[in-house]
Amino acid sequence: MEEKENLPYERLASECEIIDPQSPKDSIAKINALNIKYPSEYLVLIYNYFFEKSNSYEILTFLLQKIDKYKDKSSRPVLIDSLIMKDKLSQRVTDNENLTRIRINIAKVLANTKDSQAVYPLLYCLNSKEENYKVKLSCADALGKIGDKYAVLPLMNVVEDETESSVYVKESAVHALGMIGDAKAVDSLITILESKKGFLDKFTFLKERALEALNKINYKKEERVFNALIKSLRDESPRVRINAIEVLMNSEDERAEGLIRQMLKDANQEVVQNAVIALYNISGDKILNEIIQDENSSDTARTEALKLRDELNDEEEEAGQDNDE
Repeated sequence: MEEKENLPYERLASECEIIDPQSPKDSIAKINALNIKYPSEYLVLIYNYFFEKSNSYEILTFLLQKIDKYKDKSSRPVLIDSLIMKDKLSQRVTDNENLTRIRINIAKVLANTKDSQAVYPLLYCLNSKEENYKVKLSCADALGKIGDKYAVLPLMNVVEDETESSVYVKESAVHALGMIGDAKAVDSLITILESKKGFLDKFTFLKERALEALNKINYKKEERVFNALIKSLRDESPRVRINAIEVLMNSEDERAEGLIRQMLKDANQEVVQNAVIALYNISGDKILNEIIQDENSSDTARTEALKLRDELNDEEEEAGQDNDE
């Protein structure tokens, strides 16, 4: 067998019709057949070479799946070059939609490597004003999955950048901050929650993501955070109120229970149901009996408490039957 440095790349590319294939399906079958002759450490080098040469969307997509399977460091330069050198890749993939799909998938493959060396090129694309917003979303998600704290400040900059026109890009950056879980991001998240933009604005969804991210971060108990959560409990969006209840539930702040109790009177049924569940998670089943017996409890709150209590009783009965057996 040939040495790695002497692999017949050009001949294999020709045999597999990597460039201008008559049938991408046939080319893919030929690529698949290479695993009969070559071990995995050789195959990944061949896939890398093919990826740099192919002009077929179908073949490139297939090769990305193979490269993703091996997660070999030798693929990193190939993937990064194709991601950041858009014009170069566009000479081979001329359809703009296919070009975007390929670059989105490259970001996903880089995310799966968990390789911190991919952080800078992903940030480069995320911060480019000319970049396709779908690619930006994928890059932000990749940064969150890689989890390198070097990305925290640049992601915060995206969140706070008033010139960033896509709220979806901001949402993805917020989500990535939550995945990384660094407390440095708290100030940026709280700034979003303090915003006065209205319910009908897309910004509402950004608040939801900010609360979800905050729920994943081990932040210090600060009055600014607590005040932002109180404000979120009064937000016009039921989803924002529900997310705020969840953050408070997990905050271990002694004031959380009292605030969540107030949400039992909320006009939205789903908010009330989530408040009952949160109170149960904080105080245990005793709170369910209090809600059921309280004459001032709404029908929604009482029904949810009864449902939870019945589920607990059923679980206890099943556990007892298992012990008897």
